[in-house]
Amino acid sequence: MLVREFDADALAGLREAVLGYATACGMPEDRAIDVMLAVHELAANVVHHGPGHGRLLLHVTAGTLQCEVSDPGPARRDGTAPWPVEQGHGLWLVQMTADHVRVTSGPHGSLITVVFTLNAGLPGGS
Repeated sequence: MLVREFDADALAGLREAVLGYATACGMPEDRAIDVMLAVHELAANVVHHGPGHGRLLLHVTAGTLQCEVSDPGPARRDGTAPWPVEQGHGLWLVQMTADHVRVTSGPHGSLITVVFTLNAGLPGGS
């Protein structure tokens, strides 16, 4: 299990930790990179569009790697400019790489769970 609190200063270290964990779980390098990119996008959204800090939990269960990114809410109201990218691009990337995405959001924060099959693309995998 990998548990990390993060903010803007921790994103680079978070990427390294996620890549290492996914690889240690037996994922091929290209799929581990998908996990790292998806988690980075979710964490960056928390930092830039949410309260500025959050929590990551990665764990293996029943042949999958489950990644949970959460924040305590509420979103920033400080007038900072949005990223100069098309809105929703980060979540689109997450949806294209993960096998399953679930978003739960409310006044006390958000929880995004992304699931990656550990043996996807391997002989006998799904």
